[in-house]
Amino acid sequence: MKGNSPDKYQKSFLYQGLQEMLNPKEPLYQLTEKMPWVEIEKDFEKYYIEFGRPAKPVRLMVSLIILKQMYNLGDETVVERWVQNPYWQYFSGEKDFQWKYPVEPSDLVHFRKRIGEEGVKKILEISISMHGKSAMEKEVVVDTTVQEKNITFPTDVKLHKKIIEQCRKIAKEEGLEQRQSYTRVVKKLVMAQRFRNHPKNKKRAYAASRKLKTIAGRLVRELERGLSKGQKQKYKEKIIIFKKILSQKKDDKEKIYSIHESKVYCVSKGKEHKKYEFGSKASIVMTKKSGIIVGAYSLAKNDYDGHTLPKALEQCQQFRGISPKIAIADRGYKGKTRIGETEILIPKPPKKGSSEYEKKKARARFRRRAAIEPIIGHLKTDHRLLRNYLKGLIGDSMNLMLAAAAFNFKKLMRKLRKSLPKGKIFFALLKNYIQKNFEPNNKRFYCY
Repeated sequence: MKGNSPDKYQKSFLYQGLQEMLNPKEPLYQLTEKMPWVEIEKDFEKYYIEFGRPAKPVRLMVSLIILKQMYNLGDETVVERWVQNPYWQYFSGEKDFQWKYPVEPSDLVHFRKRIGEEGVKKILEISISMHGKSAMEKEVVVDTTVQEKNITFPTDVKLHKKIIEQCRKIAKEEGLEQRQSYTRVVKKLVMAQRFRNHPKNKKRAYAASRKLKTIAGRLVRELERGLSKGQKQKYKEKIIIFKKILSQKKDDKEKIYSIHESKVYCVSKGKEHKKYEFGSKASIVMTKKSGIIVGAYSLAKNDYDGHTLPKALEQCQQFRGISPKIAIADRGYKGKTRIGETEILIPKPPKKGSSEYEKKKARARFRRRAAIEPIIGHLKTDHRLLRNYLKGLIGDSMNLMLAAAAFNFKKLMRKLRKSLPKGKIFFALLKNYIQKNFEPNNKRFYCY
């Protein structure tokens, strides 16, 4: 059941709520006043049923998710900081300062599952629409990056060890008796395969890693024999993953690099400091002049950059209502010069008949294309794109779109800091207060 936001009216003659107490020049205060909260609550109503215990208010949950991405925090830390920060509480719809945690950290997990990818798309769409005409530019810049998953660097030894541990766990849960648990043996073998590149230790290390694989395969087969039909159905997906890991070879395609994140793939971007990244590829679309992110599309497979363009531009059109006329990209997008109404431009030598003006214009365009690189850097370091902690392919897509939305909101806050002249702040605040408390249809009137 959908929860209600707190009462928005002043309590008494002497009492001052958060609205009167806080600094109206603060960018987060101004963003709170600009946000279309009524529209957000209407759009998110469909995710709730009409009976049962009332849930936490939609505005509170949406604001916590936005604040988490804007300030690069976890579910636990954003709830802790919320209690200490009155501006965050005002942004969440509170009218009085609160001393208790607004929600349990796990409630944010349940809320993300409730709204899903569709709800997160709505948040990104709002962050774009709030920029107005600035987000409706005809020319956009496109690039791809990798958002890494929260997994360790994968090796065969690690994966085989995890298979052994999970087989033991399943056997214990289902009450199966194992012929041998291999607890001590596995510990010795893991120690033996260390320093495998040293000439004196190479033979022993490779023998230990082969033995680990043998034990893992033995436990998987033993598990299959011992489980009933119902139990096999319960662990069907895991057993398939175990078998695929045990059978995969060095040069195989679509390898599994993690048991709990089986959809992760390896991406090589040619970076000197990090040769391989394990996660998912992300396509970012940004307006050329204003630098607003108008598209954030996560790829389920490691596709060639040029093949990612149609879906990335389609998503951009859905958010803005219009498709861009020109998309500027790097040489990794070679292959297509036009997709629908959009012309694709990549750096190339000028034609013989090109005038100086055309050459200068093309040079300026491709110099501006480089502006997307630092923006991707900000998404990673400031807005939780560096390492994705959300599970599965849906988690990849949600984390990417939330990071893009957070970047847009932060950009709008910087814009709002400069937009309101000092002399108009008092009158804007007074007008806003009168509209909320002294409208003709409002039944509550106060004398001051």
